[in-house]
Amino acid sequence: MTRRITSWHTSPSRPRYAPPPGAVDAHCHVFGPKARFPFSPKAKYLPADAGPDALLALRDYLGFERNVIVQASCHGTDNAATLNAIARSNGKARGIAAVDPAIDGAELDTLHAGGIRGVRFNFLKRLVDDAPKDRFLEIARRIAPLGWHVVVYFEADILAELRPFIDALPVPVVIDHMGRPDVSQGPNSPDMHAFRALMESRADIWTKVSCPDRLDPAGPPYADFVRAVRPLVEDYPDRILWGSDWPHPNQQAVLPDDGTLVDVIPEIAVTEALRKKLLVDNPMRLYWPEY
Repeated sequence: MTRRITSWHTSPSRPRYAPPPGAVDAHCHVFGPKARFPFSPKAKYLPADAGPDALLALRDYLGFERNVIVQASCHGTDNAATLNAIARSNGKARGIAAVDPAIDGAELDTLHAGGIRGVRFNFLKRLVDDAPKDRFLEIARRIAPLGWHVVVYFEADILAELRPFIDALPVPVVIDHMGRPDVSQGPNSPDMHAFRALMESRADIWTKVSCPDRLDPAGPPYADFVRAVRPLVEDYPDRILWGSDWPHPNQQAVLPDDGTLVDVIPEIAVTEALRKKLLVDNPMRLYWPEY
Protein backbone atom coordinates (compact mmCIF):
# COMPACT_ATOMS: atom_id res chain seq x y z
CA MET A 1 0.00 0.00 0.00
CA THR A 2 1.92 3.02 -1.28
CA ARG A 3 -0.57 5.15 -3.22
CA ARG A 4 -1.96 7.99 -1.14
CA ILE A 5 -5.64 8.63 -1.66
CA THR A 6 -7.79 11.75 -1.61
CA SER A 7 -11.27 11.13 -0.25
CA TRP A 8 -12.66 14.68 -0.09
CA HIS A 9 -14.02 17.19 -2.54
CA THR A 10 -11.44 19.92 -3.17
CA SER A 11 -14.06 22.47 -4.25
CA PRO A 12 -17.23 21.80 -2.24
CA SER A 13 -20.33 23.81 -2.95
CA ARG A 14 -21.38 26.49 -0.49
CA PRO A 15 -24.43 25.16 1.38
CA ARG A 16 -27.78 26.86 0.97
CA TYR A 17 -28.52 26.15 4.63
CA ALA A 18 -26.82 28.46 7.14
CA PRO A 19 -26.17 26.76 10.51
CA PRO A 20 -27.15 28.71 13.65
CA PRO A 21 -24.55 30.73 15.57
CA GLY A 22 -22.30 28.46 17.61
CA ALA A 23 -22.87 25.40 15.42
CA VAL A 24 -20.54 22.43 16.01
CA ASP A 25 -19.32 19.91 13.45
CA ALA A 26 -19.17 17.04 15.94
CA HIS A 27 -17.47 14.42 13.78
CA CYS A 28 -14.47 15.16 11.59
CA HIS A 29 -10.85 14.02 11.28
CA VAL A 30 -7.38 15.13 10.28
CA PHE A 31 -4.77 13.20 8.29
CA GLY A 32 -1.19 14.16 9.11
CA PRO A 33 0.53 16.06 7.68
CA LYS A 34 2.46 12.82 7.23
CA ALA A 35 5.90 14.43 7.35
CA ARG A 36 5.21 15.50 10.94
CA PHE A 37 2.64 12.92 12.04
CA PRO A 38 3.37 9.55 10.38
CA PHE A 39 0.62 7.04 9.83
CA SER A 40 0.44 3.81 11.78
CA PRO A 41 2.23 0.82 10.24
CA LYS A 42 -1.08 -1.02 10.72
CA ALA A 43 -3.08 1.58 8.74
CA LYS A 44 -5.58 0.06 6.31
CA TYR A 45 -5.50 3.14 4.07
CA LEU A 46 -2.89 5.80 3.27
CA PRO A 47 -4.57 9.18 2.77
CA ALA A 48 -3.20 12.38 1.37
CA ASP A 49 -2.54 15.10 3.93
CA ALA A 50 -5.70 16.75 5.30
CA GLY A 51 -4.41 18.81 8.19
CA PRO A 52 -5.83 21.44 10.53
CA ASP A 53 -5.50 24.37 8.13
CA ALA A 54 -7.79 22.66 5.63
CA LEU A 55 -10.22 21.51 8.33
CA LEU A 56 -10.58 24.93 9.94
CA ALA A 57 -10.95 26.64 6.56
CA LEU A 58 -13.76 24.22 5.68
CA ARG A 59 -15.38 24.85 9.07
CA ASP A 60 -15.58 28.55 8.31
CA TYR A 61 -16.68 28.00 4.71
CA LEU A 62 -19.57 25.78 5.77
CA GLY A 63 -20.69 28.18 8.52
CA PHE A 64 -19.68 26.27 11.65
CA GLU A 65 -17.84 27.63 14.68
CA ARG A 66 -16.47 24.55 16.43
CA ASN A 67 -15.26 21.03 15.68
CA VAL A 68 -15.00 17.70 17.44
CA ILE A 69 -12.01 15.95 15.89
CA VAL A 70 -12.13 12.16 16.02
CA GLN A 71 -8.85 10.24 15.86
CA ALA A 72 -8.53 8.69 12.41
CA SER A 73 -7.77 4.96 12.35
CA CYS A 74 -4.84 5.55 9.98
CA HIS A 75 -2.99 7.18 12.90
CA GLY A 76 -3.57 4.24 15.24
CA THR A 77 -3.25 5.15 18.91
CA ASP A 78 -0.79 8.00 18.37
CA ASN A 79 -3.08 10.98 18.92
CA ALA A 80 -0.46 13.64 18.11
CA ALA A 81 -2.12 14.78 14.87
CA THR A 82 -5.49 15.17 16.59
CA LEU A 83 -3.94 17.05 19.52
CA ASN A 84 -2.11 19.34 17.10
CA ALA A 85 -5.35 20.17 15.30
CA ILE A 86 -7.10 20.92 18.59
CA ALA A 87 -4.23 23.20 19.65
CA ARG A 88 -4.49 25.07 16.35
CA SER A 89 -8.21 25.77 16.84
CA ASN A 90 -7.92 28.57 19.43
CA GLY A 91 -10.16 26.70 21.85
CA LYS A 92 -12.81 25.88 19.25
CA ALA A 93 -12.14 22.15 18.98
CA ARG A 94 -12.31 19.14 21.24
CA GLY A 95 -11.28 15.62 20.43
CA ILE A 96 -11.91 11.89 20.65
CA ALA A 97 -8.85 9.68 21.06
CA ALA A 98 -7.93 6.12 20.22
CA VAL A 99 -5.84 4.69 23.03
CA ASP A 100 -3.80 1.62 23.75
CA PRO A 101 -5.36 -0.42 26.56
CA ALA A 102 -2.07 -0.13 28.44
CA ILE A 103 -2.19 3.69 28.53
CA ASP A 104 -1.19 5.10 31.91
CA GLY A 105 -2.95 7.72 34.00
CA ALA A 106 -0.42 10.44 33.25
CA GLU A 107 -1.01 10.10 29.51
CA LEU A 108 -4.78 10.22 30.01
CA ASP A 109 -4.29 13.46 31.95
CA THR A 110 -2.16 14.83 29.11
CA LEU A 111 -4.87 13.97 26.60
CA HIS A 112 -7.47 15.69 28.75
CA ALA A 113 -5.35 18.83 28.99
CA GLY A 114 -5.03 18.74 25.21
CA GLY A 115 -8.80 18.80 24.70
CA ILE A 116 -9.67 15.11 24.46
CA ARG A 117 -13.07 14.28 25.93
CA GLY A 118 -13.62 10.66 24.99
CA VAL A 119 -12.23 7.50 23.44
CA ARG A 120 -13.40 5.67 20.35
CA PHE A 121 -13.80 1.90 20.10
CA ASN A 122 -13.83 0.79 16.46
CA PHE A 123 -15.39 -2.55 15.57
CA LEU A 124 -15.13 -2.31 11.78
CA LYS A 125 -13.09 -5.34 10.79
CA ARG A 126 -11.82 -3.71 7.61
CA LEU A 127 -10.24 -0.93 9.67
CA VAL A 128 -8.93 -2.66 12.80
CA ASP A 129 -7.34 -6.04 13.44
CA ASP A 130 -8.29 -6.41 17.08
CA ALA A 131 -11.11 -5.03 19.24
CA PRO A 132 -10.74 -6.56 22.72
CA LYS A 133 -14.00 -5.89 24.54
CA ASP A 134 -12.63 -6.78 27.98
CA ARG A 135 -9.76 -4.32 27.67
CA PHE A 136 -12.07 -1.68 26.21
CA LEU A 137 -14.27 -2.01 29.31
CA GLU A 138 -11.21 -1.43 31.50
CA ILE A 139 -10.39 1.73 29.54
CA ALA A 140 -13.98 2.92 30.01
CA ARG A 141 -13.71 2.43 33.75
CA ARG A 142 -10.45 4.39 33.83
CA ILE A 143 -11.78 7.38 31.89
CA ALA A 144 -14.92 7.74 34.01
CA PRO A 145 -13.25 10.06 36.59
CA LEU A 146 -12.28 12.42 33.76
CA GLY A 147 -15.91 12.88 32.75
CA TRP A 148 -15.24 11.41 29.31
CA HIS A 149 -17.53 9.27 27.19
CA VAL A 150 -17.06 6.37 24.79
CA VAL A 151 -17.70 6.52 21.05
CA VAL A 152 -18.57 3.17 19.46
CA TYR A 153 -18.32 2.52 15.73
CA PHE A 154 -19.89 -0.61 14.27
CA GLU A 155 -22.12 -1.86 11.50
CA ALA A 156 -25.72 -2.87 12.05
CA ASP A 157 -25.16 -6.59 11.55
CA ILE A 158 -23.14 -6.89 14.78
CA LEU A 159 -25.34 -4.76 17.06
CA ALA A 160 -26.89 -7.79 18.78
CA GLU A 161 -23.41 -9.18 19.43
CA LEU A 162 -22.27 -5.84 20.89
CA ARG A 163 -25.27 -5.23 23.15
CA PRO A 164 -23.76 -6.87 26.29
CA PHE A 165 -20.59 -4.82 25.81
CA ILE A 166 -22.47 -1.55 25.31
CA ASP A 167 -24.76 -2.32 28.24
CA ALA A 168 -21.70 -2.78 30.48
CA LEU A 169 -20.02 0.52 29.60
CA PRO A 170 -19.92 2.67 32.78
CA VAL A 171 -19.84 6.03 30.99
CA PRO A 172 -22.06 7.82 28.45
CA VAL A 173 -21.99 6.32 24.96
CA VAL A 174 -22.07 7.97 21.54
CA ILE A 175 -22.86 5.74 18.55
CA ASP A 176 -21.23 6.75 15.29
CA HIS A 177 -23.59 7.12 12.34
CA MET A 178 -26.43 5.25 14.06
CA GLY A 179 -24.54 1.99 13.75
CA ARG A 180 -24.68 2.20 9.95
CA PRO A 181 -28.25 0.95 9.32
CA ASP A 182 -29.60 0.05 5.90
CA VAL A 183 -31.53 3.29 5.33
CA SER A 184 -33.05 1.99 2.10
CA GLN A 185 -35.40 -0.12 4.24
CA GLY A 186 -36.95 2.98 5.81
CA PRO A 187 -37.61 4.10 9.38
CA ASN A 188 -39.34 0.88 10.44
CA SER A 189 -36.70 -1.58 9.28
CA PRO A 190 -35.18 -4.31 11.47
CA ASP A 191 -31.98 -2.24 11.64
CA MET A 192 -33.84 0.79 12.92
CA HIS A 193 -35.95 -1.20 15.38
CA ALA A 194 -32.77 -2.72 16.84
CA PHE A 195 -31.11 0.67 17.04
CA ARG A 196 -34.13 2.25 18.72
CA ALA A 197 -34.12 -0.55 21.27
CA LEU A 198 -30.52 0.38 22.03
CA MET A 199 -31.42 4.06 22.40
CA GLU A 200 -34.30 3.16 24.70
CA SER A 201 -32.12 0.95 26.88
CA ARG A 202 -30.15 3.82 28.42
CA ALA A 203 -30.79 7.53 28.82
CA ASP A 204 -27.10 8.30 28.27
CA ILE A 205 -26.76 6.85 24.77
CA TRP A 206 -26.32 9.49 22.07
CA THR A 207 -25.91 9.12 18.33
CA LYS A 208 -24.56 10.98 15.33
CA VAL A 209 -27.18 11.36 12.61
CA SER A 210 -24.49 11.70 10.00
CA CYS A 211 -22.94 10.25 6.85
CA PRO A 212 -25.72 10.11 4.26
CA ASP A 213 -22.90 9.70 1.73
CA ARG A 214 -21.93 6.40 3.41
CA LEU A 215 -25.40 5.12 4.20
CA ASP A 216 -27.48 6.09 1.16
CA PRO A 217 -26.09 4.52 -2.02
CA ALA A 218 -28.67 6.34 -4.13
CA GLY A 219 -26.69 9.53 -3.52
CA PRO A 220 -27.94 13.14 -3.37
CA PRO A 221 -30.46 14.32 -2.33
CA TYR A 222 -30.19 11.31 0.03
CA ALA A 223 -33.94 10.76 0.20
CA ASP A 224 -33.71 7.32 1.81
CA PHE A 225 -31.40 8.68 4.51
CA VAL A 226 -33.77 11.56 5.24
CA ARG A 227 -36.82 9.29 5.42
CA ALA A 228 -35.12 6.84 7.78
CA VAL A 229 -33.33 9.34 10.04
CA ARG A 230 -35.82 12.19 10.50
CA PRO A 231 -37.93 10.18 13.02
CA LEU A 232 -34.82 9.55 15.14
CA VAL A 233 -34.11 13.26 15.30
CA GLU A 234 -37.68 13.96 16.35
CA ASP A 235 -37.85 11.17 18.94
CA TYR A 236 -34.42 11.70 20.57
CA PRO A 237 -33.88 15.46 20.21
CA ASP A 238 -31.62 15.79 23.25
CA ARG A 239 -29.25 12.95 22.29
CA ILE A 240 -28.35 13.67 18.68
CA LEU A 241 -25.23 15.13 17.11
CA TRP A 242 -24.20 15.93 13.55
CA GLY A 243 -20.84 15.74 11.85
CA SER A 244 -19.45 16.23 8.36
CA ASP A 245 -17.08 13.24 8.57
CA TRP A 246 -14.53 15.31 6.60
CA PRO A 247 -12.16 14.23 5.06
CA HIS A 248 -14.39 11.21 4.54
CA PRO A 249 -12.03 8.26 5.12
CA ASN A 250 -12.22 5.61 2.39
CA GLN A 251 -14.80 7.52 0.36
CA GLN A 252 -12.47 8.08 -2.59
CA ALA A 253 -14.68 6.27 -5.12
CA VAL A 254 -17.28 9.07 -5.00
CA LEU A 255 -16.14 12.29 -3.34
CA PRO A 256 -18.87 13.71 -1.07
CA ASP A 257 -19.76 17.38 -1.56
CA ASP A 258 -19.66 18.89 1.93
CA GLY A 259 -22.05 21.68 0.99
CA THR A 260 -24.61 19.10 -0.08
CA LEU A 261 -24.14 17.21 3.18
CA VAL A 262 -24.86 20.38 5.19
CA ASP A 263 -28.02 20.93 3.15
CA VAL A 264 -29.36 17.58 4.43
CA ILE A 265 -29.50 19.01 7.98
CA PRO A 266 -32.79 20.93 7.60
CA GLU A 267 -34.30 17.86 5.92
CA ILE A 268 -33.73 15.67 8.98
CA ALA A 269 -34.20 18.41 11.61
CA VAL A 270 -37.21 20.25 10.29
CA THR A 271 -37.61 23.00 12.91
CA GLU A 272 -35.24 25.68 14.13
CA ALA A 273 -35.53 24.26 17.65
CA LEU A 274 -34.43 20.80 16.51
CA ARG A 275 -31.57 22.23 14.47
CA LYS A 276 -30.32 24.25 17.44
CA LYS A 277 -30.36 21.15 19.65
CA LEU A 278 -28.58 19.10 16.98
CA LEU A 279 -25.87 21.62 16.14
CA VAL A 280 -25.42 23.77 19.24
CA ASP A 281 -27.08 22.72 22.49
CA ASN A 282 -26.28 19.01 22.45
CA PRO A 283 -22.61 19.14 21.34
CA MET A 284 -21.90 22.03 23.69
CA ARG A 285 -23.44 20.11 26.59
CA LEU A 286 -21.32 17.06 25.80
CA TYR A 287 -18.00 18.65 24.82
CA TRP A 288 -17.98 22.14 26.37
CA PRO A 289 -20.13 21.76 29.52
CA GLU A 290 -18.27 24.62 31.15
CA TYR A 291 -19.90 27.12 28.75
